[in-house]
Amino acid sequence: MAVYTDVAAEDLGAFLAGYDIGELLAYKGIAEGVENSNFLVHTSRGYFILTLYERRVAERDVPFFLALMEHLASRGITCPQPVRNRAGETLGRLTGRPAAIVTFLDGMWIRRPSAAHCAGLGEALARLHLAGADFPMRRQNALSVAGWRQLYAACGDRANDVQRDLKASLAAELDVLEGEWPAGLPQGVIHADLFPDNVFFLGDKLSGLIDFYFACTDTLVYDVAICLNAWCFEQDHSYNVTKGRALLASYAKTRPLSPAEWDKLPLLARGAALRFLLTRLVDWLDVPPGALVRPKDPIEYLRKLRFHQKVTGVRDYGVTAP
Repeated sequence: MAVYTDVAAEDLGAFLAGYDIGELLAYKGIAEGVENSNFLVHTSRGYFILTLYERRVAERDVPFFLALMEHLASRGITCPQPVRNRAGETLGRLTGRPAAIVTFLDGMWIRRPSAAHCAGLGEALARLHLAGADFPMRRQNALSVAGWRQLYAACGDRANDVQRDLKASLAAELDVLEGEWPAGLPQGVIHADLFPDNVFFLGDKLSGLIDFYFACTDTLVYDVAICLNAWCFEQDHSYNVTKGRALLASYAKTRPLSPAEWDKLPLLARGAALRFLLTRLVDWLDVPPGALVRPKDPIEYLRKLRFHQKVTGVRDYGVTAP
């Protein structure tokens, strides 16, 4: 989450008049994240989240995200629900941007996840994949391997300004992943951005999943690889095998992985690391003036990538494939 577009109280009040959610009492921008403009909105009926879609989110994709949240909730996944306006629509416009209001979820995200939190996340991710199996809509993952070359082109010439020889390292890794990226693995709906700040807990119990605006149709175990990167490394960027084992074992208990999925997990983890390295690098080098946003360090994912490059099999992640 972030704020790129300011919203005047008068404009927000007029927008909310189209909904049956009470009168505006207060609102504030949410600075975390990097993609859309988000606001916590307090009305006489309670709290809601307002999202203005910008940057990488195409307006044509927003109905997919909103319908997916409704579908997952109907299958028992706790996630925000789009609020329909008086005309029955979930998508509107505010300050020239596509905009939606979703319900507010109770809970807090965990800044230093434990192995127990990782286990909870693994189960929730597997349940999400199973719940999405009969979702009828499809959306291509624009930030998978076919899109990385374009990201590299957007930041490669300045990559060495961030770290020496980074441009050459990125180019070499792109060549490897484009040549070896697996096909034919089970596919379905993936979240594609299930970082700790998108998972809420009440105490040690997982209470909900949020921010589905990268969700798409892609390889299911690639989503696992994204979470392995996001949840199982320490602040010094070392891999925590206990957390990794907890996440992977919990996921596989709920949705068993095939031998091919286990075999390709290390390569997919490399790809997930490169994907977030590239998008973070683009954001790091191109923050709009005046935006209320904190770009995330791209070098964190370079260090994770280097770990995965040395992995020889899933044993290095703390598990033994069946």
